[in-house]
Amino acid sequence: MKSRLLLFIFVSLLLTSCSSGGYLFTGFHEPADEGLRLLYSYDGLKWQDLNKIFLKPEIGKQKIMRDPSMVQGPDGTFHMVWTSSWKGDKGFGYASSKDIIHWTQQKFIDVMSHETTTVNVWAPELFYDDAAKDFKIIWASTIPGRFERGIEADSNNHRMYFTATKDFNTFTPTQLFIDPKFSVIDAVIVKRATDDYVLVLKDNTRPERNLKVAFSNNPLGLWKNISNPFSDHFTEGATVVKLKNEWVIYFDSYQKKTYEAVATKDFIHFNNINNKIKIPDGHKHGTIVPVKRKFIKKLKKESRKM
Repeated sequence: MKSRLLLFIFVSLLLTSCSSGGYLFTGFHEPADEGLRLLYSYDGLKWQDLNKIFLKPEIGKQKIMRDPSMVQGPDGTFHMVWTSSWKGDKGFGYASSKDIIHWTQQKFIDVMSHETTTVNVWAPELFYDDAAKDFKIIWASTIPGRFERGIEADSNNHRMYFTATKDFNTFTPTQLFIDPKFSVIDAVIVKRATDDYVLVLKDNTRPERNLKVAFSNNPLGLWKNISNPFSDHFTEGATVVKLKNEWVIYFDSYQKKTYEAVATKDFIHFNNINNKIKIPDGHKHGTIVPVKRKFIKKLKKESRKM
């Protein structure tokens, strides 16, 4: 009887493990002209490259695909936005997919044409707001002479902007998202609980060029209590994932040409976990999307046919 009970427990644990979820990590390889690449993981720490290009860039003045940000909507559709040019574009790329293999026609979403001197539109980041039931999109742009600056050139003095949409066809008017009184890029919104949000951002000023956090009771701010940096200099492109009872923040340590990560339970204390993660060489700035393990299995199978 005891042996049967132990066997039942073992099988139950095995089935639970096999049916648990996994993660996709969007990204690209320099010089960002090939298109969307994907890593996958079953524990959110050790990643493997699917070694395929899942979407080639077709829009934008320079036709690149940097900083691909992807979320899965409540209907299961994956929505993705990306940087389509280093400079000159006043918008960003967008496409959607049900299976990551087949994508809709790429669209250029113009969000800054009303500001004729806009230098760039960088790293659009998607956030699904389950309270408002819409998608918030935030990005960094430079408008020369608009904001105070330190030693930054006017062409590199960024602020974050936002728009919102329910269907990716109509969008709210572009508004300023955050002006922290310094050049800011690569911000990502994290929801911890109802009326409890964290913003992970890059302070892009010299000599900072590191990552900080801010706090708000609303996904659109006001953002308060901007922290001291929790990363070294020359770090950017953060993405955040909840693993069990703590948050893991991945980021690109671009001078060292490595990916790094910290874990935190409160966004106040951060622990380096570089010894626990494994990311393939060449992976650059993307976002992590939780998915079902069977979805990864199907994606792996279908990607072999590409």
